[in-house]
Amino acid sequence: MRMGGDIEIELEARHAGWRLDRAVTDQAGGLSRERVKKLISAGALEAAGAAVRDPAIKVRGDERYLLHVPAPVPHHAVPQDIPLNIVHEDDQLLVVDKPAGLVVHPAAGNLDGTLVNALLHHCRGRLSGINGVARPGIVHRIDKDTSGLLVVAKTDVAHEGLARQFAAHSIERRYIAVASGLLLAGEGTVDAPLARSSANRKKMAVVAAGRGKRAVTHWTKLENLRAASLIECRLETGRTHQVRVHMAHLGHPLVGDPFYGRTRKEHRETLKSLGFQRQALHAARLGFIHPASGDRLSFESALPSDMAELVAALHV
Repeated sequence: MRMGGDIEIELEARHAGWRLDRAVTDQAGGLSRERVKKLISAGALEAAGAAVRDPAIKVRGDERYLLHVPAPVPHHAVPQDIPLNIVHEDDQLLVVDKPAGLVVHPAAGNLDGTLVNALLHHCRGRLSGINGVARPGIVHRIDKDTSGLLVVAKTDVAHEGLARQFAAHSIERRYIAVASGLLLAGEGTVDAPLARSSANRKKMAVVAAGRGKRAVTHWTKLENLRAASLIECRLETGRTHQVRVHMAHLGHPLVGDPFYGRTRKEHRETLKSLGFQRQALHAARLGFIHPASGDRLSFESALPSDMAELVAALHV
């Protein structure tokens, strides 16, 4: 993993005819093509002591260069020693089992105490820098009050590789949820575009075709509960609040969801006695192709204790 410094680049015959940025990326090890392109344009690539600034020139395949890679600049967020449940980690990425209540990224109202703050502490000295900044690469998010699995990039290569998979909808994401009411069918699909609600910009809403981003959720009923259904949701797309909005759109908002549903009278005492104050949603399964090794990785997370207690309390 490159932390900054000079990299000697020796091109080979197989590189003949390649663009310069592509060939240098192939030999640089750990830097993304976009990062290399920016470095070349900034004059960080030298041949015989002279800067080469055109990333698009074609190479012969026998050139030698020196690439000056500046050390990553610090991220604006402050590293904080916050406990993390890390289920996998290597030089390129890590997978975290996030507890409910932990915000993923600093923002207005949550400037610290976030997953990013925790990762900056955990990865201190081991982040090569995403686009030159020493920061973990957040390629997808989980709502503050949703628990479960999240993959985080530690390098440019991992960030770009994971981002491509998310864009292609090839990442496997399965959630376990408790939906209000009894779903009559055993399974189904919600294919309904989402956009910011015109009535409340903090909320998402199902909108007419062509107005929002396509969102697809495949759901399967696992078990009937008391005035509720235990379901598994497989995300084909990954929009903000997707499961929550789609299930509310079906008339079955998630139990405990403060934004998209109202607590049924059959559940009020149960939620109060358990102190359950969040949407009943857990990211239980995550699968993807490792962007560096090409291996297929798959991870599972058991229901956290609060959701397990809720399901047990709602058994008929």
